[in-house]
Amino acid sequence: MNNATPILHMLAPQKHMSPFDVNMAADAGYKVIIPYVNVELTEVAGLVQDAIFSRPPNDGVRTGFFMGGKDAILALDMMEAAKKAMVPPFQCSVFADPAGSFTTAAAMVACVERVLKFKFGRSWKGTKVAVFGATGVVGFASSIIAALEGADVQLVAHRGVDRVIKSAAISKQRFGVDLEAVNGETADQKREVIANAEVIFAAAAAGVQVVSKEDKAIAGKLLVIADVNAVPPPGVDGMDLFMDGAPLPGCNALGVGPLAIGDIKYKCESGLFKQMLASDEPLALDFRHAYALAKQLTGLA
Repeated sequence: MNNATPILHMLAPQKHMSPFDVNMAADAGYKVIIPYVNVELTEVAGLVQDAIFSRPPNDGVRTGFFMGGKDAILALDMMEAAKKAMVPPFQCSVFADPAGSFTTAAAMVACVERVLKFKFGRSWKGTKVAVFGATGVVGFASSIIAALEGADVQLVAHRGVDRVIKSAAISKQRFGVDLEAVNGETADQKREVIANAEVIFAAAAAGVQVVSKEDKAIAGKLLVIADVNAVPPPGVDGMDLFMDGAPLPGCNALGVGPLAIGDIKYKCESGLFKQMLASDEPLALDFRHAYALAKQLTGLA
């Protein structure tokens, strides 16, 4: 085991670095943590090279970079810029998890997948998924993960369908997945989506209810619904915080609540930090690695 001090440089393109992520990194074992804010994409390479050339190559793996912020694509672009800035054998590890979205999305997808598998004998392949809050970072990442696993994913627009059309186009270009943009601005449009969905991801902003009591009553095909919103009111009417595959009142679906998802999310983010600390080789971790670990944590792998 390399005994060099573990150092984590945390980059955020906005005004603040998330205290949540700072605490997670410290508890995972990083001894020196330096936040950088208002970081532009063009500045990433210089920061990375400053870090990697300050230590002998064999100490490089004890240096890590974390890409935060609230923009999934920007965080991935920052990670790519960091990787391109490496000059082997001078390298370090990089982990992207903007607004905790990649680990939260991975946890939600894995928690729902566990219910599908053990309660319904189903996989993601061909399962009809509706994502509410699709333009947010968690909705964006969860839609891509599910689609990569073979689900038929709809991105539900609540404030202009052009935004989700753009998200679908970016997802196709970057990850090769086909996502369907649908309009859910009116009550009738939203209920048509809900009536045909087998799985719903409720990933809207905290305190926003996207699935009401009336919506649940017409969800005849719904198997599982997941809600990441722990701030009242719940994103899904009747959702208990700790629900983990229990019947959701008012419909035939099973619910997965925010604290059940949060437990896996916490272990996932912590686990990826620990992977960087334990590795003898530089790692580059994003939502795909988060999902792989979430599947292990939920007993699916």
